[in-house]
Amino acid sequence: MTVLATGGTIAGAQTTRSRRGYTSGVFSIESLIDAAPGIESLADLEAVHVASIGSQDMSESVWRDLARRTQAALDRPGVSGAVVTHGTDTMEETAYFLNLVIRSPKPVVLVGAMRPATAISADGPMNLYNAVATAAHPEAGGRGVLVVANDEIHFAREVAKTNTTQVGTFKSTHRGLAGLVSSARIHFYGSPVRRHTAGSELGLVGVRALPRVDIVYAYAGMGRELIDAAVEAGTRGLVIAGVGNGNMNSSVAAAARAAARRGIAVVRSTRTGGGVVERNVEMDDDRLGFIASDELNPQKARILLMLGLARTRDPGALQELFYAY
Repeated sequence: MTVLATGGTIAGAQTTRSRRGYTSGVFSIESLIDAAPGIESLADLEAVHVASIGSQDMSESVWRDLARRTQAALDRPGVSGAVVTHGTDTMEETAYFLNLVIRSPKPVVLVGAMRPATAISADGPMNLYNAVATAAHPEAGGRGVLVVANDEIHFAREVAKTNTTQVGTFKSTHRGLAGLVSSARIHFYGSPVRRHTAGSELGLVGVRALPRVDIVYAYAGMGRELIDAAVEAGTRGLVIAGVGNGNMNSSVAAAARAAARRGIAVVRSTRTGGGVVERNVEMDDDRLGFIASDELNPQKARILLMLGLARTRDPGALQELFYAY
């Protein structure tokens, strides 16, 4: 099994034990493996260093490198799966990105920590131990990319970070957990309901750079200036983190409609953290030329739109992607 390291809190170190602040990505992946007693009994591990960053600094270039290295590992007959250590801030985005571009039925599991490696009761060693156990389980394959934290297993499409500091920050609000893991004992609950990994038609082959997509957060009394600025800056797509059911006021809607008429893909998502944004309920998407995000939160809607725009600019075809993935 290959363990790919990108940094994050799980590899972070405090200046002193009494100081809450820390630096991400300080410790090597080898030292993280050594800090999880018994992990060597779960699988033969190969460590690969990809990056040493806090996940707030995650970028398309790191995504591409990570996807390439993960795919290369999975393509080797002797590798049963992959575990990726990652910061928690953008873990859900990286997990969903890999869920759409990796071409393999072998398990891929992302894992991180809310407390740095030097903290009292650091959660990294157990999380890593459980992540390796999950990836090594014979039933882990074919479920798409998974996220393991706090004894829980989440599907990449469903998981979201919901708390700034608590170890139970990750929740899967729509369709529930993929399973539970306790000291390497695995309990899977179900399978993903949308297309992923080996069944995905999206990918990076032939794509030199993904189109720019921006997220605009809606609020009471909002003007059109942010949308106009994004359009002038050259965005190819806009995700509106709308109020309620992906709503926006008349001024914002007019700006978004003008953007759509210029060929910019406009996706309505929601800032609420849950629920389905459906077409043509409170806004006339057919008339306005908008796309409904379905169950995807704004940050995941952005990723799907980026990959979708690399294939097509047709709003109807893009809408079908949101139903499929």
